Amino acid sequence: MNPRTTTAIGLVAAGTLLLAGCATSGSGENDGGSEEPQEVSTDITDEEVNLVLAYVDDPPTQALVDGFEEQYPNVTIEPQQTDFGNYITSITRSMSSDDAPDLAQYNPGAMRSLIPAGEVLDLTAYYDAYGWGEAFPQASLDQLMSDEEAMQFATGSLYAAPGALSVLGVFYNKEMLADAGIDSPPQSVAEFEEALGAVADNGDQPLSVGGLEVGGFQLWNVLLNSTGDTQEYLDWVYGAPDSTIETDAAAQAAQTMSDWVDEGYISPSANATADSDALAAFTAGDAAFFVTGNWYASTIEDELGDAGGFFVLPRDNPDEPPVASGSSVSYSISSRSEHPDVAAAFLNYMSSAEAGETAIETGFMPVDTDAGAAAEGTLGEVAEAFTPVAENDNIVPFPDFAAPGMIDQLTAGIQGIISDQMEPDQFLTSMQETWTSYHG
Repeated sequence: MNPRTTTAIGLVAAGTLLLAGCATSGSGENDGGSEEPQEVSTDITDEEVNLVLAYVDDPPTQALVDGFEEQYPNVTIEPQQTDFGNYITSITRSMSSDDAPDLAQYNPGAMRSLIPAGEVLDLTAYYDAYGWGEAFPQASLDQLMSDEEAMQFATGSLYAAPGALSVLGVFYNKEMLADAGIDSPPQSVAEFEEALGAVADNGDQPLSVGGLEVGGFQLWNVLLNSTGDTQEYLDWVYGAPDSTIETDAAAQAAQTMSDWVDEGYISPSANATADSDALAAFTAGDAAFFVTGNWYASTIEDELGDAGGFFVLPRDNPDEPPVASGSSVSYSISSRSEHPDVAAAFLNYMSSAEAGETAIETGFMPVDTDAGAAAEGTLGEVAEAFTPVAENDNIVPFPDFAAPGMIDQLTAGIQGIISDQMEPDQFLTSMQETWTSYHG
């Protein structure tokens, strides 16, 4: 039975790619067409087994490998890291070769060619055998599922499992907020706007925004997650027929950003600011708020100490649980692997408490949300904010997941909003046209 057969709330791994470098793992022939293994076992052999894992993100990959090998000393996993710029070019070649890696880091964009070609193992049988429906938050699995054509996600079969999660939210400088007379994080978009105004009235810059890269549309995404219809957004991101991003809430989120530029809450120089520069400005105390993900939590804590805080902007309807965009560091199994049961045991290990501790130690959110209680400092605040999001299956994909090339429309569109060269409806139309050209 497939783990999910209808579109559902889910998570995107927008920032990571299913990749494969040159590997030397033993492999079998593949004639195309993703198929489940006929028989699967959760009993792992005592014989020596060597696996190859192709990946990009470290941390947490190496730490997860080390933890698994400690539990299974007869298994050796050879990690082969590929740099970000070579992901796409190496995927098709290596995953379709006789030397395909046993395991590979996942991205839905890459899956759009690899799943139809039968190069990635359908994990439904392992989902059933291990009980992954209970072991992993369902939202963390939904974005790793697709139909056989890999055109629609959060439906069909499972093709990867997550090892560590991330979440998008709002970091803030507690000291700057206190100076502005604010004693707690905002609880709505309206309160957020009031806080920005209070910071500005106190003579400080409210927001640090990296409009040159992804920081601009991440702010738009946070606003939409607070005010928009979550299922409408998910349908659009996952490619459900007749879906649209041209909604009132999406337009209002863009208009809000435009208004904040006019008010001076967002600097006109944001379009020339890289994400790393926006981070540096925030940690230097040059702005009170910074929208980004947990991947910067350690840096923020190192620079701001106890002054660094984090929150997920609540839903405008206080009766609804918070919604946040996020991604995962996830891994797939090659359909050519000679040791799929052992590779699946590695995926199952990632749902364990031990792997959860590893995720926290390496700056990520754990698949096992209980492990987040061990986090301290700024990362502890991220974990505390993340837990109700995950427990309510309200982790949603980043918007660039919706179609190939969508990130270009998002980046350029928000730059147009910030520079007053594009209206909100034009921004949304450009995204919808990209969506329609791909999904029909």
